[in-house]
Amino acid sequence: MPQIAPLCGLRYNPDRFAGEFSKLIAPPYDVLSAQDKAALLAQHDRNIVRVDLPHVPPKSAGPDELYAQAADALQQWIADGTLIREDRPALYVYHQEYTHAGRAFTRKKLFARMKLEPFGTGTVFPHEHTFGGPKADRLKLMQATRCQLSAVFGLFSDPDGNVGRVLAVESRPPDVTAELDGVTNRMWVVTDEAAIQAVADLLADKPIYIADGHHRYGTAINYLDSLPDAADLPPDHPARFILIGLCAMEDPGAVILPTHRVLSGFGEMPPSEVLASLRQGLDLVKADHHNLAPDHLLPAGSPHDLAVYVASVDQFYLGRFTRRNTLASLAPDQSPAWRQLDLAYLHSYLIDELITRQVLGGAEPVIQYLKAADQAITAARQCNGLALICKPCTMAQLKAVSDAGDLMPQKSTYFYPKLATGLVINPLE
Repeated sequence: MPQIAPLCGLRYNPDRFAGEFSKLIAPPYDVLSAQDKAALLAQHDRNIVRVDLPHVPPKSAGPDELYAQAADALQQWIADGTLIREDRPALYVYHQEYTHAGRAFTRKKLFARMKLEPFGTGTVFPHEHTFGGPKADRLKLMQATRCQLSAVFGLFSDPDGNVGRVLAVESRPPDVTAELDGVTNRMWVVTDEAAIQAVADLLADKPIYIADGHHRYGTAINYLDSLPDAADLPPDHPARFILIGLCAMEDPGAVILPTHRVLSGFGEMPPSEVLASLRQGLDLVKADHHNLAPDHLLPAGSPHDLAVYVASVDQFYLGRFTRRNTLASLAPDQSPAWRQLDLAYLHSYLIDELITRQVLGGAEPVIQYLKAADQAITAARQCNGLALICKPCTMAQLKAVSDAGDLMPQKSTYFYPKLATGLVINPLE
């Protein structure tokens, strides 16, 4: 079962940077451009992005010297006191306060170390595919710095809230407060041995579901395997663990948002004919959208499965899936839980079968993935395409698919907000 442990983390020196933490942390490396990196470094030359993003974009490995420079910067920060190391093993309670759809939320997590195990061999479950390029970049960075600079995001089930009660820290001021992209990040350092042991015991029998950071998890395993004496390392060696931010699935602040699809590349075929083909698997009705914000087309509890926007006629439709059972023959090797996913039906039947095979004769349409419905609609207008406005998947669906040993379709989950990078670093030596 999962082995959760504290860490003596590296973090920015509060005596030197009190009041400046907002200038030092950064979004995850994989959402940043070169312009984003420059803007963060303009705020503060010791922003964590200097170390965490040596090569842009991080979709493949860059030149060795870039990773060496990142490692040199990290060592310099340790030497000059920019970063300090915890003198006692700690858990780091982490709250993110944010607003979504006019409502205020607080997502509560804890940073800890978790014992590595290969996916599919125990109780750590992925929910999406990974790709080699990003892992190559992260591996070179990890080998150069000998640190895990950013955390994997993991979920566990805690319906009674027992872990949260042990780590109730709101009665004292946070050790770190930082603003990032409209989100207030607060972190408390917990060194109480009884509390740490209680949390480890509570989590010892709970499966962990990777919500975000699959490439980082795979990189940590590759790093361990790359060590010349990996098989002989003691069980408690730091390289056998990964930095993880853990959140209860039942936390009211744990929100999954949808990722919408924009389809184009239909050649000479008008989008209206593509829509006609989609009617084989969709019951479509026109939607009066003129007084309705795009993100409100599919409110919670809506009986419809998705919305479709046709740019050529500036028209929205609300759709219901009419042939879900067809996935039993189209995807017989997938689990029943997977075949119940809206995106499984959308990709396997609506896109792959109706559009790719029947309409385009085997050619694949161009697919864009966008977080906001209004962005998807704008993109559809620009390419004269179709915007498919999707509903979010649920925690229960993610758990069921993962428990069945399946992986979700691409871009199934968008956990908002992302974990900030730079709050705590996990040394591997």
